[in-house]
Amino acid sequence: MKIDVFFTPAGLSPGDLAGRAVVVVDLLRASTTIAVALSNGARAILPAASTEEALRIAQNLERDHVLLAGERKSVRIEGFALGNSPLEFTPEVVGGKTIVLATTNGTQALIAAQGAREIVVAAAVNFGVVVQRARSALETSGDLAIVCAGSERRFAIEDAFTAGRLTKMLLPQGGLKRVSVNDGALASLEIARHFGEKWLRALRASAHGRELAALGFGQDLTVCASQDTHPVLPLYADRRITAHRAPQEG
Repeated sequence: MKIDVFFTPAGLSPGDLAGRAVVVVDLLRASTTIAVALSNGARAILPAASTEEALRIAQNLERDHVLLAGERKSVRIEGFALGNSPLEFTPEVVGGKTIVLATTNGTQALIAAQGAREIVVAAAVNFGVVVQRARSALETSGDLAIVCAGSERRFAIEDAFTAGRLTKMLLPQGGLKRVSVNDGALASLEIARHFGEKWLRALRASAHGRELAALGFGQDLTVCASQDTHPVLPLYADRRITAHRAPQEG
């Protein structure tokens, strides 16, 4: 078995992920927002690489059923209905809607993963079902890649922590003796060991977490650190993320 962790999508070539099962992580905040939105009744989420692409995509959709959402430098894009705070994506706002989402890091990572056999969006809020799906993929194909969104093409500790927690959960009995891992996976395991199961501690320690708190999004950190509150499995295919609900373990 093989698990690779990539700390950013920068430098990834199509061949690195082609035919593989891939988990994409942007804990602060796109992955969390996607899971929350789908759990709260959004029909689908369409990732966009830029503000301009988001506007083009939305123009081809039925106006009454689409919402533009996204951020630049953590702040809602001017003229968009929603930003990237999971607290905005309530059932009343997103129920039955298709959301076109453009973010600084998360949607870029998702688009970079296109060409993979399967793409799962992972966060703390849906951690249990992601573990189940990733374990199934690993047992079936013996291969899994975890792609961290990072922060503006650089390492982000909150995503690496999530990758480490996931990797730890996927290690078979016998641990690293029975699985091949790259350096990214080894490093993420050490980060997970350092923070243990304390999601919020990792988020508050991160540069992006501190930035969000300073901008007034401190409550978002609590939402993003809440494990298994929205057990929905977001799968990305054909430029659309849709929900696949699955029972949690136990």
